[in-house]
Amino acid sequence: MNLAGKRADRDSSGVIQTPAPSARSRMPAWAGRNYSLLTAAAVVTNLGSHGALIAAAFAVLDNGGDGGDVGLVAMARTLPLVLFLLIGGAVADRLPRHRVMVAANALNCVSQAVFAVIVLAGEPQLWQMMLLTALGGTGQAFFNPAAEGMLLSSVQGEQASRAFALFRMAMHGAAIGGAALGGAMIAAMGPGWVLAVDAAAFAVAGALRAFLQVDHIADRGKGGGMLADLREGWDEFIGRTWLWTIVAQFSVVVAVVGAAEAVYGPLVARDELGGPGPWGLALAGFGAGTVCGAVLMMRWKPRRMLFVGSLCVFPLALPSAALAVPLPAAGLAAVMFVSGVAIEVFGVSWMTALHQEIPEEKFSRVAAYDWFGSISMVPLATALAGPAESVFGRSSALWGCAVLVVVVTAAVLFVPDVRNLTRRTGAVVASGQAAASDGEHAVGPAPAAVPTSPSASASADAPASASASADAERSAGRLG
Repeated sequence: MNLAGKRADRDSSGVIQTPAPSARSRMPAWAGRNYSLLTAAAVVTNLGSHGALIAAAFAVLDNGGDGGDVGLVAMARTLPLVLFLLIGGAVADRLPRHRVMVAANALNCVSQAVFAVIVLAGEPQLWQMMLLTALGGTGQAFFNPAAEGMLLSSVQGEQASRAFALFRMAMHGAAIGGAALGGAMIAAMGPGWVLAVDAAAFAVAGALRAFLQVDHIADRGKGGGMLADLREGWDEFIGRTWLWTIVAQFSVVVAVVGAAEAVYGPLVARDELGGPGPWGLALAGFGAGTVCGAVLMMRWKPRRMLFVGSLCVFPLALPSAALAVPLPAAGLAAVMFVSGVAIEVFGVSWMTALHQEIPEEKFSRVAAYDWFGSISMVPLATALAGPAESVFGRSSALWGCAVLVVVVTAAVLFVPDVRNLTRRTGAVVASGQAAASDGEHAVGPAPAAVPTSPSASASADAPASASASADAERSAGRLG
């Protein structure tokens, strides 16, 4: 279930201290240069990418492909994302994160531009589309951990959840326009031009991210190499029960939601709803729901963040059920709206928990394990979506997706740390020097039962996403 800020210094206790804003500034204290650049870049890429998701599916279908072929193209994007995520996280915690982000955007720009050219030229081959989407997935593998680490390191204090909510509101607001515009453009002009727009969006976003500043991030030590960095990130990840259990939950949730919406959604739209327009409307409904959810989270700060967030994962079963019926376009859009509100409550709560509990110097590596676990089953699920439709029927396969979401979400609520992790007031510790007693207030009773790494900031755990870091939009990329 995704994810920015101003220059900051650290005092001797490791607490981020932010300079007082200028009297002339009209922005909140937490909305500095990096935050503004990250938000603008995310808006640009979401305008392009949400239309491109629809375009890629219809590019396959328009050239004689079926549901199995759509699943293969989706798998081709996700497989390198899974393979390279952990390396991407280690690289992002070692190199300047903004440089990793710009390089990844450049690769995505080139791959989408070539994809657009072969679609516009006519009769693209399945292997060509799979290869180009694989290149895009490789770029995202390096981009996602760097982007999440950059955002988490750029906000501070009690307003972090508000900053995350506003960031996500802007991102999903762009998704509304991108999905609706993309569906309309595909219907009017074909999918190739939508892919070209996405390539241009990556170019603009990469240029914006080149101006990010990293002066507020402490210099990294030389460390013991890539494997040592990965082991250190693993210790941080596995030492927090709430973290790895929710990631395990989302390994199933993201897989089945991704299969339902990336493979079955376009097929239901084509066969039952009249084409890409209604499916674009449904995705726009999801985007509208996330905007409303972000507005809600700007004001609401639930004390038991992960408990409330996990309850809001149950509505993610609704879109699969709606496609199984199937509901008419208006009903499907309404269901997608509800799921959008719900996942935004989870997404902001998740990002706030990561920001509160994870040391800054490990943000990207933990984000990489988060993303890796959350999307690891997506290639298998998308590849099996077509065969499952053939064996069980499309409706039965979709009902199965809905049931799996409910079952794994109910299971994670039995984990005490998920129910008990609470929001801390006061300054958020962002280094590995926090007092161990801080963890007692973070997770409730018996914190010693939760093992931690030696440098953990507290003793207890997408998507965004995603990506997030592990919410529903992770299958598309939470942070643009």
